[in-house]
Amino acid sequence: MAIDLYGGGNAIKTLKEARVGETVTVARVHGEGPVRRRIMDMGLTKGVQVLVRKVAPLGDPMELNIRGYELSIRKADAEMVELV
Repeated sequence: MAIDLYGGGNAIKTLKEARVGETVTVARVHGEGPVRRRIMDMGLTKGVQVLVRKVAPLGDPMELNIRGYELSIRKADAEMVELV
């Protein structure tokens, strides 16, 4: 579920909300310190395109295709990645 912070219907969408088969673009990475750095070190940086390949049967983790490789990420971390 997206959160409308501005009251104008412009809901912020996160990577956690992306659906299987959808290609999305990263707008910003939230979080602080080592958690944010780890997410960015995995290749999730501003402007990169991400294809959501699979989601585990119980919903966690997600498998992504990013920069030519496969990445599995927990939904808690995916929630920190804001999309365009």
